[in-house]
Amino acid sequence: MTSQPPPSPLTSLADPLPIVPVGGPLDATVEVPGSKSITNRALVCAALSSGTSVLEGALFADDTLAMVGVLERLGLDVVTDTDRSNITVTGCSGKVPATADHLDVRQSGTTARFTLPLLALGSGSYRVTAHPQMQARPMTTSFDAIRSLGADVEALAVSGHLPAIVTGGELRSQLIRLPGDSSSQFLSGLLMIGPCLPEGLRLELTTELVSRPYVDMTVAVMEAFGARVHRPDPRTFVVEPGSYQPTRYRVEPDASAASYPLAAAAICGGRVRVEGLVTPAIQGDVAFAGVLATMGADVTVDSDGTEVRAVAGGLRGGTFDLTHFSDTAQTLAVVAPFASSPVTVTGIGFIRRKETDRIAAVATELTRCGIDVTVDTDGWTIAPGRPRPTVVHTYEDHRMAMSFALLGLAAEGIAISDPGCVAKTFPGYWDLLGRVAGRG
Repeated sequence: MTSQPPPSPLTSLADPLPIVPVGGPLDATVEVPGSKSITNRALVCAALSSGTSVLEGALFADDTLAMVGVLERLGLDVVTDTDRSNITVTGCSGKVPATADHLDVRQSGTTARFTLPLLALGSGSYRVTAHPQMQARPMTTSFDAIRSLGADVEALAVSGHLPAIVTGGELRSQLIRLPGDSSSQFLSGLLMIGPCLPEGLRLELTTELVSRPYVDMTVAVMEAFGARVHRPDPRTFVVEPGSYQPTRYRVEPDASAASYPLAAAAICGGRVRVEGLVTPAIQGDVAFAGVLATMGADVTVDSDGTEVRAVAGGLRGGTFDLTHFSDTAQTLAVVAPFASSPVTVTGIGFIRRKETDRIAAVATELTRCGIDVTVDTDGWTIAPGRPRPTVVHTYEDHRMAMSFALLGLAAEGIAISDPGCVAKTFPGYWDLLGRVAGRG
């Protein structure tokens, strides 16, 4: 779809990327890479295990390479095989090696929020740095929790933010209380070190849990590596002491990434099938296909994949609560203008604290595209409309780039600034979009 080469995980395309509209209905069958969220969780569990594990179908992107880099800097043996999408990890049996090396979590929220509890298991001091965008994201919940376990955390610039020095100590098992309405990554990071604590871990949430499927995913990955987690009530998690067992673990295709080609069929017409995206799955974002079905698309899920077909009469609007699959909120936002009536998205106020303020960013860019958007405390209402030519700003947010590119498949004159930012989670995205459009 463009003469420019696709971005690599370590480079960025600087010039805006024009998106060429498709000339007719789509007809494509594609595959998406492994789940970022599952890959990084499996990397942590494998690193803490008592032997060698193999992750099959793993994602290779900036976020997962950041996690791999942290493990390597800690002295663990990690072997990557990009040809087979495999990662082999030799675990440390829950005893994180001591090192004076600095650890760079880059722009990766999962890496940052999983690494800090991991370091609490170590016997040394660890300097944790991050990209300026990640430094702006709050870390107080993690800092306070690992301090309560007996580790020491010293913020080096701004209180409650990276960079910081984490010093492991003689950890004690105790009850930890934390809010459930901030990032679920805080809770997941703490849960994953639970089996390595002397008496396990008990976590109680002080508020309702948002992004619940991501915590369910964490528990599922932990259990695949032999951990035992109990939930006596919806706000309590009890992790038994023990150890992770090495395993061969298969990573599911990324359901968030799959939302883009599936949405393309809904707004451009025709059909798109994503191979390997099936239910049941441990990713909550598989629910996005159901949203498209409610809006009027024909959705089929079988044992081999998920397919979306546009139907006569087009899409209709409605109100959708995306509390538990918020990573698809930007995808739904760019589908909304093509519906026959307004689309209201609720339950996503917490995404203001993601890579950027995603509520404001979506509203700003859709407005620049000529689409009417009303913002409220936990989402938007987006009116039907025809996008006008615009260079879309992406705010260093991979999901802004990937979602808004879909507008350009259906409308003239859309270009994406900083297209290389997709390397954070999906370095091959522009190739995939070309295949969806029938150009690859």
